[in-house]
Amino acid sequence: MATRLPPVHALSAFEAAARHGSFAVAAEELCITPSALSHRIRLLEEYVGERLFIRDGRTVSLSEFGRRYLEVVRGALRALSDFPMPHKSTPAQPRVKVTVPPTFARCMLVPRLHEFTSRHPDIVIELFLSVPLYDLSLAESDVEVRFGIGKYPDLVTEKLFDEPTFPAASPAYLEKIGPINTPADLQRATLLRSALEPWQPWFEVAGLDWPEPSTGLRLDDLGLLMEAIRQGYGVGLARSHFAQHLIDSGEIVQLFDICLATPPHGYYMVHEYAARDRPATALFIDWLLEVFGNR
Repeated sequence: MATRLPPVHALSAFEAAARHGSFAVAAEELCITPSALSHRIRLLEEYVGERLFIRDGRTVSLSEFGRRYLEVVRGALRALSDFPMPHKSTPAQPRVKVTVPPTFARCMLVPRLHEFTSRHPDIVIELFLSVPLYDLSLAESDVEVRFGIGKYPDLVTEKLFDEPTFPAASPAYLEKIGPINTPADLQRATLLRSALEPWQPWFEVAGLDWPEPSTGLRLDDLGLLMEAIRQGYGVGLARSHFAQHLIDSGEIVQLFDICLATPPHGYYMVHEYAARDRPATALFIDWLLEVFGNR
């Protein structure tokens, strides 16, 4: 019968936290978030059936069992690390794990990311995609950019920028249905729908007492919504950050000067309070605010 062994990643998390007396510092050393480190230690506590740390607010100290178990864990880890490995690579670079929505990543972050990597070539950035409007936990990420309403309890939350929103269409679509000169003319148009860009707030600003559209093509991705507008599927709500280059090239047209200055959803930078305890993460947070904050 196979012997069930404790997971090595949980053992290393326990040893690092015990050595530093800090989950945040241990997480920085292991290139994970404090919440991920806490999860690993809880996993090990479930395995041994004992508490390893006494937690008092942000302070942690070893339990009596934890002090005895630490010597066993250190011995096992030392045996693994001291085993000769002639092809062992150089020490790992500091890493920052960043989770972002797809359209923000493609249109805004990736085109500018070289500015950070050239400034800090020793820091490895790892990008992951998230689903907008789903308030997921930070899990293994150090920093997130979330698209939503900006209410994330127990997390540092900073709005990156405001984005005026307005109706837009392709010239080919306008030629097909005829000119749209006033907001009321939209009754002749197919309104593209998205949970990310509800029409109702813009209707109110435009003085239209209309319900939210319930039929027509629905696209719950801002990039796909912009592409559907460009391809002539109908009229959609566009954001200036994503639409301006298409307007400049003549591929889409802004229909009115009426803009919704503050749409219900926006882009927010989100991270745990201890994120800045990790130097590489702090540098990326500062850069993100420098480049995108209050644009």
